Amino acid sequence: MRLLAMGLAGFGLVLALMHGEYTSMASGAEIGVVSSPDGRLHVALESTADGELIWRLNRVGADGQLGALLPAARLAMLPGKCSLAPVRKGEDAYTALHGKRSQCGGSYHETTITCSGDAAQESTALEISLRVYNDGAAVRYCWAELPNTVEPAPLQWSIPAGAKVWQAPYDEPSQWTPAYERYYEDGVDARQMQPNENGWAFPALLELPGDQGWILLTQACVPRDYCATRMALDPRRRDGRTTFSVRFPDPGEGNGVGAVRPTGTVSPWYVVVADDLATIVRSTLVTDLNPACKLQDTSWVKPGRAAWSWWSDSDSPRSYEKQIAFIDLAAEMGWEYYLVDANWDLMDGGNVREMAEYASRKGVGLILWYNSGGSHNIVTEKPRGCMTQRPIRRFEMELLKSWGIKGIKVDFFQSDKQHMMDLYHGILEDAADFQLMVDFHGCTLPYGWSRTWPHLMTMEAVRGAECYKFDKLYPEMAPTQNTIIPFTRNAVGSMDYTPVAFSDSTYPHQTTNCHELALSVIFESGFQHMADKVSAYRDLPDAPKEFLKKVPAAWDDTLLLNGRPGDFVVLARRKGEVWCVAGINGRKNPLEIAMDYASLGLPPDGRATFITDGADARSFASSNERPERVNLMPCGGFVLRLEP
Repeated sequence: MRLLAMGLAGFGLVLALMHGEYTSMASGAEIGVVSSPDGRLHVALESTADGELIWRLNRVGADGQLGALLPAARLAMLPGKCSLAPVRKGEDAYTALHGKRSQCGGSYHETTITCSGDAAQESTALEISLRVYNDGAAVRYCWAELPNTVEPAPLQWSIPAGAKVWQAPYDEPSQWTPAYERYYEDGVDARQMQPNENGWAFPALLELPGDQGWILLTQACVPRDYCATRMALDPRRRDGRTTFSVRFPDPGEGNGVGAVRPTGTVSPWYVVVADDLATIVRSTLVTDLNPACKLQDTSWVKPGRAAWSWWSDSDSPRSYEKQIAFIDLAAEMGWEYYLVDANWDLMDGGNVREMAEYASRKGVGLILWYNSGGSHNIVTEKPRGCMTQRPIRRFEMELLKSWGIKGIKVDFFQSDKQHMMDLYHGILEDAADFQLMVDFHGCTLPYGWSRTWPHLMTMEAVRGAECYKFDKLYPEMAPTQNTIIPFTRNAVGSMDYTPVAFSDSTYPHQTTNCHELALSVIFESGFQHMADKVSAYRDLPDAPKEFLKKVPAAWDDTLLLNGRPGDFVVLARRKGEVWCVAGINGRKNPLEIAMDYASLGLPPDGRATFITDGADARSFASSNERPERVNLMPCGGFVLRLEP
């Protein structure tokens, strides 16, 4: 398989501020350049005549300059003196317990722009931190005191004419939203994007014109005393460019509860992953920007696969007998967990404590669902009211630990306001004390919190397989969306899509069975909830059943081997010495893919299990060959397990 690589262009400037005293910032001038540790990525800082600070990302290796990303800090509101600190080197490598890679982080270069403010004009001191890594850059703002007139962040992105965009509109507030569950636009021209009253959600994937490369825009490390933000499209076009700015949450989010304006003085990191699609898929920059792990003991944090009854039978959590069958399935498949979903406290024929004891005898851990509400949602599913107030939450968690419960799934947050960020952090902090792993559902995006709190196993924030139950458009949209998500939503963190559903729900699949099987590898999640009913897995042929028994839920490495968002994707993920390769076709035409095993560094005489679609969309074909070429059916897929 060929690796998709498009080099970003560069000015050819060198790092100018590695040493020396603070540099005063003159208006209308170039201030300096901060380079990545490998010297390939450069961020040029410029001060404009009207008091804006602009930074331009550029990468050596192409014919022009990128010049596409222009975050502009509006420093005109700070008429006091501004200065630039010497660039310092940082090193921050760490091991992740789950995710796309186990070895993360690395070196970076960082500088700080300090603006002293002016008391006479009621401006306050501000520090802007800029970090440049080998795979991207990030900026955040720290006010000495939050001014009354502060904007969400003095930040804009300017996208050149001809750029293509993969991005989802932000949800309109409702009983069930916002939850980051809109469909992604599929490579629209940036000039065709229209202002959306509710804004545009992170992340945004951009293909720059003229083979200048790809960039992913998102945010990271949202503090508990700040809000999550989103992008707002400026309807004006300047020199043919499309301009986005940052905006706060909508007042109507979370049932209208909570203030829009945060009280914290430190913004999230605003992140740019830059280079090619392979870099974006493999990058851990979002988690790298978060504080180090706070847990002294992480032995209880164990990623894994989970059986789940709700997708095939939404009333099943009220039946002890129905759920026992799923626990038995998990034990048979070697899956680590069973998720007990909404309304389990109304269960007939037994109770969750008895179920936990039964599951423990089977070697299966239980994860229990909770409604996060609270006045911030009006969803009635139970149990609710246990997670919002800390004394009640801690009492509940202590009880769960005594029962041997392994994790909780907390749902329906419905808001990105500051008080909801505080709730996320509070749940994670308390769950750590009682050794409970956490799945956030109906929630905000991943911001890399799993580095600090590695018991955060996964988050939803995606239009996932549950939509086969509710959305008649979903079967038509799913094949294409499945090929966009690895480059967008799943690129920024673990994703609780609930994949691998072979049977049909309300609205039948258009994807093939092997497409669904491949999602167990294509989609990364620390808790991988297998959506389908018991018989769907028990009745599988031996090869796909064995594949699902062995497929990991956490990986040591991830490589993009081929693909393009909206068309197809081929990923290779490694656990130990075993590689799992998977590919899916998002289009309604057949597709042929060439394979190149040398790129994986695997010995030529290892064992192989190759599974693809059979004679029709609902059958499988398997062999022990390493195919030189793979033919994919329309909306089809394949998996390949390689062992040395």
